[in-house]
Amino acid sequence: MSTAALAPPPAAAEGRVLAWRILRHHAKSFSWAARLLPAWCRRDAAAIYAWCRRCDDAVDHAPHPAAAANAVARLRAELDVIFGPDDVIDKSRQAEPRPRDPVLEGFRDVVRRRRIPRLWAEDLVAGMAMDVGRVRYDSYADLLVYCYRVAGTVGLMMARVMGVTDACALRRAAKLGMAMQLTNICRDVAEDAARDRVYLPTPLLDGGTPYAVSVLLRRADLLYRSGDRGLAALPAGCAAAIRAARLIYADIGRVIAARNFDVSSGRAIVSRPRKLLLSLRALAETAAWRLGWSGRP
Repeated sequence: MSTAALAPPPAAAEGRVLAWRILRHHAKSFSWAARLLPAWCRRDAAAIYAWCRRCDDAVDHAPHPAAAANAVARLRAELDVIFGPDDVIDKSRQAEPRPRDPVLEGFRDVVRRRRIPRLWAEDLVAGMAMDVGRVRYDSYADLLVYCYRVAGTVGLMMARVMGVTDACALRRAAKLGMAMQLTNICRDVAEDAARDRVYLPTPLLDGGTPYAVSVLLRRADLLYRSGDRGLAALPAGCAAAIRAARLIYADIGRVIAARNFDVSSGRAIVSRPRKLLLSLRALAETAAWRLGWSGRP
């Protein structure tokens, strides 16, 4: 099927503009790399991110745990609208008249055209439910479940947009998303603690917060390396963009390590010149791999 056949309908223009605005505002690292994506892929990637952000905000902006739990219930109910037949949408609008939501409709459009499985969206919403109320993790294994649900699923959806169907490559995409989530967790320790969310596993905290962060960043690196081996399944333009995102996210860990893993001294960021350098590196490495000059993408 040609990329033209997969293009969203003209009516989706409003949602595409809004989705890209949300992506640029909330995801500085990924939006930088997303500029390298082919246009046909960039639109859909932004629509997926906008819906994921909508789910995240529904829980994070709730005034209390009960409201957050209600938000999760609404998100689950909306899956019937996203994945159900058209008559489900019509009945929903008749029963509860409300303005059209361009983010919801944009995601639904991508789901239909790219045939994204409902299970992945259900898993993501289940991850949002894990953020309701006080958050603590007794083991790294439990944390990995959370990382899969809130970020591994995003990797799966992005891979599907890029045309990936191979099961092994999809697993690599999920691991790449999980690696990025571990990096986010290490970067946002102070912000999350203010919300009574401690993602660092309790056993690791016995060695202190810097120790726990260092361990999680090492484990994130292993997931990054595993994810790297899935880049070969992507179209060339997509592979370069995702590699750039991977390098930029991993570089957040480098910034944290340079601070001796002190996450209390402000959010670790990657400068624009550094992002540009890493993006050029991603383009060069991807081109070299495609031309057979390197053993890996």
